[in-house]
Amino acid sequence: MALNAPTESVARLAADDPDKDLPLRDDIRLLGRILGDTVREQEGEEVFELVEQIRKASIRFHRDNEVGARRELEATLDSLNADQTLSIVRAYSYFSHLANIAEDQHHIRRNRAHAIAGSASRPGSLAYAFQRTREMGVEPKALGEFFDRALVSPVLTAHPTEVRRQSTRTRELEIAELLDERDRAVDPAELALIEEKLRRAILVLWRTNLLRQTRLKVIDEVANGLSYYGYTFFRELPRLYGSIEDKLEAIGGKARETPIASFLRVGSWIGGDRDGNPFVTADVLNEAMRLQSALAIGHYLDELHELGAELSLASNLASMSPELTSLADTSDDSAAARRKEPYRRAITGMYSRLAKTARELDHVIALRQPIVDRAPYGSAAEFSADLATIARSLRETNAGIVARGRLRTLQRAVDVFGFHLAPLDLRQNAKVHERTVAEIFAAVTPGFDYCALNEEERVALLRRELLSPRPLVSPFIAYGEESAGELELFRAARSIREKYGLGAIRASIISNTDSVSDMLELALLMKEVGLIDAAAGTTSLALVPLFETIQDLRACVGVMDRLLSIPEYRKLVDSQGGEQEVMLAYSDSNKDGGFVTSGWELYKAEIGLVEVFRRHGVRIRLFHGRGGSVGRGGGPSYEAILAQPGGAVQGQIRITEQGEIISSKYSNPDVGRRNLETLVSATLEATLLQDESPAPDPAFLETMDELSAAAFAAYRGLVYETDGFERYFWASTVITEIASLNIGSRPASRKKTTAIGDLRAIPWVFSWAQCRLMLPGWFGFGSAVKAYIDAHPKDGLEALKAMYVSWPFFRTLLSNMDMVLAKSSLAIASRYARLVEDVSLREKIFARISREWRDSVDALNAIMEQSKLLESNPLLDRSIRNRFPYLDPLNHVQVELLKLHRSRAASEKVLTGIQLTINGISAGLRNSG
Repeated sequence: MALNAPTESVARLAADDPDKDLPLRDDIRLLGRILGDTVREQEGEEVFELVEQIRKASIRFHRDNEVGARRELEATLDSLNADQTLSIVRAYSYFSHLANIAEDQHHIRRNRAHAIAGSASRPGSLAYAFQRTREMGVEPKALGEFFDRALVSPVLTAHPTEVRRQSTRTRELEIAELLDERDRAVDPAELALIEEKLRRAILVLWRTNLLRQTRLKVIDEVANGLSYYGYTFFRELPRLYGSIEDKLEAIGGKARETPIASFLRVGSWIGGDRDGNPFVTADVLNEAMRLQSALAIGHYLDELHELGAELSLASNLASMSPELTSLADTSDDSAAARRKEPYRRAITGMYSRLAKTARELDHVIALRQPIVDRAPYGSAAEFSADLATIARSLRETNAGIVARGRLRTLQRAVDVFGFHLAPLDLRQNAKVHERTVAEIFAAVTPGFDYCALNEEERVALLRRELLSPRPLVSPFIAYGEESAGELELFRAARSIREKYGLGAIRASIISNTDSVSDMLELALLMKEVGLIDAAAGTTSLALVPLFETIQDLRACVGVMDRLLSIPEYRKLVDSQGGEQEVMLAYSDSNKDGGFVTSGWELYKAEIGLVEVFRRHGVRIRLFHGRGGSVGRGGGPSYEAILAQPGGAVQGQIRITEQGEIISSKYSNPDVGRRNLETLVSATLEATLLQDESPAPDPAFLETMDELSAAAFAAYRGLVYETDGFERYFWASTVITEIASLNIGSRPASRKKTTAIGDLRAIPWVFSWAQCRLMLPGWFGFGSAVKAYIDAHPKDGLEALKAMYVSWPFFRTLLSNMDMVLAKSSLAIASRYARLVEDVSLREKIFARISREWRDSVDALNAIMEQSKLLESNPLLDRSIRNRFPYLDPLNHVQVELLKLHRSRAASEKVLTGIQLTINGISAGLRNSG
């Protein structure tokens, strides 16, 4: 193989040329060859030959469906000893990781080619969004107003499907950077050096444990979340803002007087989400914020140091503003070398103040000791004001271009991240709040049973207490551990806001909200710790309901309608600027009602909520609790945002980023930039071009009601109403072994039972992905379409085809299902089914699943008018099919290891092997949790 990728023109990469994927194939071959060489050198010729034998047999089977190849593959895999098995699993797992890197780099390569070629054709890019607004006649003023009022917030969570360690991510990022260098290299010696570096990085990867050796603590999860600021957010967020401002200036023909508002902010749940996680405490919350703040201020110190080195402008060569001169003169920097360098003297004083801030706020000593000793900054706004003084002086003295460099990005970073880095959300289950409130009332009035009250009685009582100045909580009462912990955490939140700024903690979210009293219970707890001022009717934190189950989604419009009608609560909303955030759960609604019904009930809930909020004169902000897999609301963000019903975006959207999706989106800065840009572009289009997307035909809504009802019956009939299904699930998937992985601090189930209802949605979906059934992403669709066509034999199929062509919601629903079904494999899943010892149960349930799978594939292809899955997305089709020969051996090995492990006669190596296969399969599927 040639060392360098085939030379391709920018035009070929940017165009839809059939050879545009040649660089990708070349990268994968190179990485695969180096990995193979590494296996041979480190494990020996015998293991290398086994890897090659398995690979060739698997490729033959997938390419030709050759029975002999399958038998050879199974015989080879069954003959492996324990050490060989671990080596084979590691080899195929690493290949999946390396293929992911190559694919990401190819996306970057193509985006760069589009940019160089001046193409704005890529949907999801800012260039495309701005071009669309120009074509539709959107005025520059309207664009500027959109950015000034918008809020776009991806929110990082710590849900346990991220199976990679930070050590491996670091090496993978190095490999990505080397592939990027290789694209630009032409000299043979340089190419050879890059390949040597790649070999070194892959060898280090091979000798690095893929699996964590200890279970993560919450603070470990916090640290992992913070790593993405170094990878992506510190660099790319300010650059993205700068790009937007430059585009606005180009369109408007002049510079804006003020920068656009910092509308794009990364949020976090890590350290504040205690729903089902007993390890999130007040101490953990405080430490999470301290670590966040230390990282932010540390970044500012580094940037300020570099800025001081750059701003060597001398006072004897140009004038300075009086404000800058004053800032320099009060810096206490008397060094003779800087006497005529006022910018440097000003920065010396600022660095000193910032270093003192880090020491007093976060107990962190700056690596570079300040030259002088000055008082700390009282707030991030004070630091920002000093930076603004420098920027104004540069602009006013004909050096404005200097202010557009590092200073501009630092100013934006401070405005976005403050001294708190990311706003932390609090989250707790409504039942915990209920128990805490009940204990508080019982302590005040012994024998009083709050839980025995009906909803109307609860609401009346809570309303009275919200208006009462009398505190209910007493420092002289010893509350139970749960209630004491809740109160202490809210007190910590109040203290954090006072210490780090009002943006440090912005919301408290109530999981499993199903009533008005759930919201008022939270309000009462916040009142008791001083987060709500009852007399003034103001709240420090936003109170956010999270509607999760199908029943809750159906009830949420009525709940919010009544809640906004309660004067005591409406005052709290008004104190938040007349905005109310509502969170909708994709994961739990899917587990509860299946993919089709979940998507439809979410859509209807949004329509109803938009109308209710319009009637009450309150602005709605929807927070989408989406996971990585389609079964948990995942799929392309751009299409998902544009598929929202009219009025649901309104310039504001929050979306959770969970598990392995965080690392796949934000480990690489270029990929991270693209994903952030996609969120902004989709929100802009969904808001300003909404009139171009007419409301769906009322007949479509009726059709979806019919489809949803049939899909719901099919899904519930299998998962919750089939005797033995629970046993089938636990035996035929890797759910038990997933719990043994050190990938998160949160338990897999809410309770110590095997009930599907108690299981968290994340391991539920993750387990079905591992056995390659992906059941939460499609089950029920085949039955729904069949029932609909049977009820409408003349025009049923044509009506569904029309919906697919004309309705973004339905098109996105089917597109996501298309991807999920393409990643599934009944042949592989049948091997997992054989883990169920009850033959009758196994055959009954697997036959039912298989029949539904085939019906769903047939229905999907008929509606999309395609002859095979992913026919309309050949790039994704090739990517998935190229991975199958490397995924299937991992699945086969996983099944055999599960048999050994469950026989209880296995060694520790068997469990390690299972865990490694989980890692490799997850990497190969990419969005599985």
